[in-house]
Formats: sequence, structure tokens, C-alpha cells
Amino acid sequence: MRPRWDNGPDELVLVRHGESVGNQADTAARDAGAEVLDLTARDADVELSETGREQALSLRRWADQLEPDARPTVAVSSPYRRAADTAALALEGLGVPVEHDERLRERDLGVLDGLTGVGIRARFPDEVERRDKLGKFYYQPPSGESWAEVAHRVRTFLHDLRFGYDGERVWLFTHQAVIMSFRYVLEGIAEPDLLDLDRKVRIPNASVTTFRRSGSLLELESFADTSAVDSRDVEVTREEPHGRGDDVA
Repeated sequence: MRPRWDNGPDELVLVRHGESVGNQADTAARDAGAEVLDLTARDADVELSETGREQALSLRRWADQLEPDARPTVAVSSPYRRAADTAALALEGLGVPVEHDERLRERDLGVLDGLTGVGIRARFPDEVERRDKLGKFYYQPPSGESWAEVAHRVRTFLHDLRFGYDGERVWLFTHQAVIMSFRYVLEGIAEPDLLDLDRKVRIPNASVTTFRRSGSLLELESFADTSAVDSRDVEVTREEPHGRGDDVA
């Protein structure tokens, strides 16, 4: 059931974080056929790459050119460093303070974090079998989260936006699985269609997905839009399908 909005924000803009050193490590591990990413930081502390910083600065230049009535009035970020730093760089000078909410953090892969699909199959074959049985949406890695649990986080966050945010333009800085979960909740997408969309579309770093109020619904206006990055001749980056073991997890 799609949530109805008799009050709350007029616009919801979902920004994926800029490219991180974790994204780079994942690409390198996958290309090498390695089981483990060459990355020592915990997921919450992974930094932006130099390209990621340039992408975030492209967002700032793009936001600077928006008409005053199109700029954000509220900004909330995942507390994970790559998202929080993207928000800080993108909104610098706009006079919009950034709040942090752990419900916008990336999906927790638990014991599978830091492993490629090759590594998961080699080290946790029973989990591969369990995931195949349960399906990607409801499968919960040991000590991690299912997609259904991420969707629940999103629902509670949206519920809070109904109170005190009437007419606001809310920008959220977050992650791939969370943005997909916002689409699942706001559009009422069926589980198979959501997973098919996730297989086909890898949301680019620093891309923008916009929902705008139409009557009592927030309707999708644009998805994974890279105009901000394209306008500054900065590299557009995205993971190949199945990043960080997600072909299994």
C-alpha cells in the first residue's frame, strides 16, 4: 500500500553518496577474482575517493545554480562517512544544516561484509543455499539485515516526515539499497519488480532521485539522474552488478 501524504514535505530528493574507496576496492577485488576486499576500515568509516569528492563538489555547484524555491530546506544524511561527507561538501554555503539519522545507513551485510561473491561462495556455502531458498528480499545474513528490514527503516523514517515538515524540500544523502527501498515503499513496487530493478540499475554515485508531491502521493519525477556530475565533466561511477557480495547477499 502506498503511503498517503495529507501533510509532510512537498519534495523528497535522494542523493547517493559519491564514489568511495570501498567502491574502488570492490572493483579491484572483483577484477582480480579475490575473495576479500583490500579494505581495513569498517563500513561506517569508509571515505570518499578523490573522484567521489569531485562528484560531491559537482553537486554543490549544481545546487548553487538552482532557483531559491528549488533548493533544499531540510537535509538529512546517513551517518556513514561517505554519505555524511558528500552531504557536507554538496551543501556547503547553502545555509542548510545537515542532520544525521542512522535509518539512512547502508544495509548491513553482517559477516558477509567485505567479501566478494567468490568469497561468500567459498567461505559460506550454507548461506548461499539459504539465500537461494529464502530469496534476496527476505534473506538476512548472519548478524546483518534483510532488504525487508531496510524497508522497515524507511517506513519509520517516512512516518516521521509527516510531522513538522509540511511544504519542505527534503534532501537525503544515503546509499543504493536504501534508495531502492524508498522506491519500494513510496511506489508500492512488488518484490519481484524491485529485485529486477536492482539487478538492472546500479545507481550512480552522486546521482539524484526526486519525488514530488502530487495530491496525496509522492510521485517519482526522476531516477538516478547524473545531471549534476555530467555538467562538470566529472567521471560518473557506479558498481557493476553484484558489488560487495550482493550477488549472494
